[in-house]
Amino acid sequence: MPTTLTLKNIPDAVYERLKASAEMHRRSLNSEAIICLELVLVPNRAAPSERLARARELRSGLTASAFQAQDIDDLKRLGRP
Repeated sequence: MPTTLTLKNIPDAVYERLKASAEMHRRSLNSEAIICLELVLVPNRAAPSERLARARELRSGLTASAFQAQDIDDLKRLGRP
């Protein structure tokens, strides 16, 4: 069950950065604070930049002929009525 946490004496600079980050990501201050805490405290969660780097690495290993547009369309339709 989620727990409520109240933070006091947050430095103005930290608050302003959190607020700006929340606005940039279109999240509430609460959601942004949770995301920030998870990124720092939950080690198995990769940062977006790490996920992007991994995706690029995997993509670079594919040959141009590995997936054709028609193949992708066929796979999307697979199993659909």
